[in-house]
Amino acid sequence: MFRKTAMASAILFCIATASHAGTMDDIGNLLKGGKVPGVSGTGATDAQVVSGLKEALSIGTANAVSDTSKVDGYFANQAIRILMPDKIRKVADVLGKVGYQKEVDEFVLSMNRAAEAAAPRAKTYFVDAIREMTFEDARKILGGGDTAATEYFRGKTQKKLYDEFRPAVSASMDNVGVTRSYKEMIGKYSALPLVGKPESVDLDHHVTTKALDGLFYMLGQEEKKIRTDPAARVTQLLKDVFGRK
Repeated sequence: MFRKTAMASAILFCIATASHAGTMDDIGNLLKGGKVPGVSGTGATDAQVVSGLKEALSIGTANAVSDTSKVDGYFANQAIRILMPDKIRKVADVLGKVGYQKEVDEFVLSMNRAAEAAAPRAKTYFVDAIREMTFEDARKILGGGDTAATEYFRGKTQKKLYDEFRPAVSASMDNVGVTRSYKEMIGKYSALPLVGKPESVDLDHHVTTKALDGLFYMLGQEEKKIRTDPAARVTQLLKDVFGRK
């Protein structure tokens, strides 16, 4: 079981770092204990190849989680910043026009802070997904694009992550004042004449979903680096294993 999982992990990152140079013959060679062209260019052993591939995955995953969990990991990143829920975007627009932009901004910031606080929970589930990957999973990833491995992780972990993230996000939102900011903002809006009652919003669902979207986006960026950029190989083992001929 260990060997099967380890070999499958090796296959995944052969694909992810050799710019699709591998073939099914390469996979067969690796499973039989042979070498895979384009991956081990410096005489690394098969054991080193497997270790290096797993190390690459660990580093890429850790980087994605680290980038999102730091202060401003979401808020300062335009690609993954959590914005106002669509159902209350009109509320934000109206409040901004009548002098309550500060309340709107504080609410948006608080949602992003909640996501940053919850992000570290993802790492364990990504690691579990690596361990559970099968040879068939690797076959499906083989012909994929620059984020094929990320899409594998998304399919494998998203529901589990959502179930874990939702209570974590809920607790984080209480701690950083999301609910309070939301109530203050809605209170200001409801006090205005002729605006009507705003739609209800499931804030836990909104922040949890957007937090996960941001995580998988960042993981995809890390995968692209591992595939294409030698500078992303930050240890000697990675340099040995992923060095091109």
